[in-house]
Amino acid sequence: MVKQVYLDNNSTTPLDPRVFSAMKPFFMEKFGNPASRHSYGWSAKEAVEKSRKIISAEIHARSRDVIFTSGATESINLVIKGLCQSQKHRGKHIITQVTEHRAVLDTCAAMEKDGFDITYVAVEKDGRIDPQKVRDSIRDDTFLVAIMHANNEIGVIHPISDIGEMCRENNIFFLVDAAQTFAKIPLNVKGMNIDFMAGTGHKIYGPKGIGFLYINYERSPDLHPQIHGGGQERGLRSGTLPVPQVVGFGKAVELCIINREAENREQQKLRDNLIDKIIRSLPNTLINGSMDHRLPNNINFTFPTTDGDSLLIRLEHIAVSSGSACTSAKLESSYVLEALGYNKELAKASIRIGLGRFTTEDDINYAAEEIIKAIK
Repeated sequence: MVKQVYLDNNSTTPLDPRVFSAMKPFFMEKFGNPASRHSYGWSAKEAVEKSRKIISAEIHARSRDVIFTSGATESINLVIKGLCQSQKHRGKHIITQVTEHRAVLDTCAAMEKDGFDITYVAVEKDGRIDPQKVRDSIRDDTFLVAIMHANNEIGVIHPISDIGEMCRENNIFFLVDAAQTFAKIPLNVKGMNIDFMAGTGHKIYGPKGIGFLYINYERSPDLHPQIHGGGQERGLRSGTLPVPQVVGFGKAVELCIINREAENREQQKLRDNLIDKIIRSLPNTLINGSMDHRLPNNINFTFPTTDGDSLLIRLEHIAVSSGSACTSAKLESSYVLEALGYNKELAKASIRIGLGRFTTEDDINYAAEEIIKAIK
């Protein structure tokens, strides 16, 4: 049997067996609706609130400030669209940046069609955003800044605290997409002056289809709901909660907290091992994005003069992402790498590698051999 290695953990992670074990009873035995007023419902509600408490504590927030959604994409849509509907009296200007996830970029593009002005701030050559450029983009009618914590393709971590402080000084709401960092890197929404934070379960060995939105109610944002119905989740996200997913999400966060420091050290060591092997054999290889401000499990390589389509075919036994594979089934050049100054051909000749909890040294050695063989 041909060895298969999964190295696309920035796209999604496998479900941890311990998470699955925690979820199982809520499919068959404890199947109640948390909104029901009987023992089955009370048991489900207790489990939901336990997970809410775990998640809110991880970001130093109050439990009542965290609502459950289907994932970070829905959370981002709720904030941007909900604020656009409620803040028209304040202005029509939003600031974001060019390498945001499509959940932000596409939602902002939709709001542009409704008459809102969007400023897309350019990033530096290392992929990070300069807070001064955000400050220079602020107008009298700016009501929202949306900046991701870490980039999903090149793993670069942005200076969120600096931008958050700037937003607070100017009385502007601040939305952070933390899909790549939640539970992996310690976060403090108060200390970082964050008003809205989006996170998801499937990036941290939890189930797909569940995420959260933190809302700083102390700032009293009037957020218009996008899904109407039974008024669940403080009236902002109607619909019966998927209790097994919520339980699994909470368990996944617990496990991340316990193992975070050791896992980050191990993944960074394996990543640096891989970089060393690739660079020694293929010295013309480019590493995309800052190495000083980066997720410990992420590396993004560009192989000049290599055809991107052929490269993916040759790496059929290694699960990696190339181009903007997370947003399209068709191989296209990465808009993130183009924002760093690459042309389309160079951007296509790139792969993103994301290590995870279950990545081994053997996996890294095998991946290095296969990548080097494919390029040569």
